[in-house]
Amino acid sequence: MKLLKTFMFLVLPGFLFSCATASFSGVDGRVTKGDFPEGVQELEKGKDRLYRVQDTVLYYLDKGLITHYAGLYGDSSALLEDGERAIEAAYTKSVTALAGSYLINDTVLEYPGEDYEDVYINTFNALNYYHRGAMEDAMVEIRRMNEKVQFLASKYGIVISELQKKALEENTAVPPDYESADFSDSALARYLGMLFHRAAGHADDARIDYEHLRTAFANAPGVYTFPPPSSLEGELDVPDGMARLNVIAFSGLSPVKKEETLRIPVSLSNYVKIALPVLSPRNSLVAAVDIAVDGGKTMSLELLEDIDAVARETFKNKRTFIYFKTIIRAVTKGAASAALDAGSEASEGNAALVFGVLGLANKVFAEVTEKADLRISRYFPARAWVGGLNLAPGSYSFTVNYRDSRGQVISSFRREDVELSDGALNLSESACLK
Repeated sequence: MKLLKTFMFLVLPGFLFSCATASFSGVDGRVTKGDFPEGVQELEKGKDRLYRVQDTVLYYLDKGLITHYAGLYGDSSALLEDGERAIEAAYTKSVTALAGSYLINDTVLEYPGEDYEDVYINTFNALNYYHRGAMEDAMVEIRRMNEKVQFLASKYGIVISELQKKALEENTAVPPDYESADFSDSALARYLGMLFHRAAGHADDARIDYEHLRTAFANAPGVYTFPPPSSLEGELDVPDGMARLNVIAFSGLSPVKKEETLRIPVSLSNYVKIALPVLSPRNSLVAAVDIAVDGGKTMSLELLEDIDAVARETFKNKRTFIYFKTIIRAVTKGAASAALDAGSEASEGNAALVFGVLGLANKVFAEVTEKADLRISRYFPARAWVGGLNLAPGSYSFTVNYRDSRGQVISSFRREDVELSDGALNLSESACLK
């Protein structure tokens, strides 16, 4: 009976943490159809099923983004700001109290957010503030985003050093040196900063953001594999008496995580299981976006930011950190199994049986508890498209068309009687997350 209790004590936690992830299909369906208010309701209805206590950040991000798409900008700001604070708190805990994740896996910790999530929170909060007429607050959000991007290169340095030291002390394989992401500036952040400064009459600041935007493309060719939008040339030189219509369109959905499993033999009878998260893109139907002004001009929008590529690139910053933790945890579990096997071989009778059962229980525990942390937010877009048109001040109606690879319209958004003013920022936003 004691053996059975011991076995259950060791194994049950693993089974608990290996439960299948709750399905987001209902929320996903609403979001991809563009039924954003219904998506908010669907998410809130399934909140207790979809999110654990450790998943607070995910709840804030997911709901904050859907409420943004639904036009509930005040609610979105509150949620995204709560999410940003929760990320800061969870990150601090994750680098100062890692003992629990060495025993089981990272899902026992509060989710600290991915780097790209923390960065783009401020993009959408800046847009929230713009839509609410709070331009100063919008510019503060963009400055925060720029600061976060610059911090990425050093964010994990100290933690990686500590893990390297621990790996050497435990005679664990040491991976290559820390690899920093090839992403040092965001074209999307600089674009919005340029527009906000232009509207505020800060010509020098707008020009600086424009130059940083061009440099972002030059410095990260692995992320910006496409040319800068041609419409950028007209953003700083709007003719007197003309209004500039700027359009930003979001398409697709950001990547999800999948598990990559490796089993490395450490002896004839023992191996260590390593489970690592990898980012997996979600295919989008959207291949092009254009706008048509009623009775007038048309314009193709151009790709400005591949958020999916940024997510995958910035994940490099975290990959070494995850690798170290996973290796150390797996080796610890493998050493325990080897010790129990040795005890069984060196013992006789009941003692050998005890060691054998405990060794089996430990192997099962190691197998079922070694799970990659696959948590990630689901509703950031994959891409951002932009364009700008000069028009005489007045009221305009226009259509934003999202097209597939064959040029067929898969979704359209109407904007009726939009007032365009000279000397102001006339920014229209839409999203098709198919």
